[in-house]
Amino acid sequence: MRGSRFSEEQIIAILREQEAGSKTAEVCRKHGISGATFYKWKAKYGGLDVSDARRLRVLEAENARLKKLLAEAMLDNAMLKDIAAKKW
Repeated sequence: MRGSRFSEEQIIAILREQEAGSKTAEVCRKHGISGATFYKWKAKYGGLDVSDARRLRVLEAENARLKKLLAEAMLDNAMLKDIAAKKW
């Protein structure tokens, strides 16, 4: 999946620009994004500060790493059960 053109700091700045009183369509046109993207960002980053967004990114990365470790452990466990179940 392709990464975003915008960093969390830029996204929060764009959201703040709209909150300051600019129209949503004008902000989207100025930054070259669609309305759907804007509202998706607003749902994810609305009300966050830059430090909160950085913390969110770190937590998401850690969560992905832990999910991967769990999946590998479950696969190893299933493999061991299959081996133990067979009669030699």
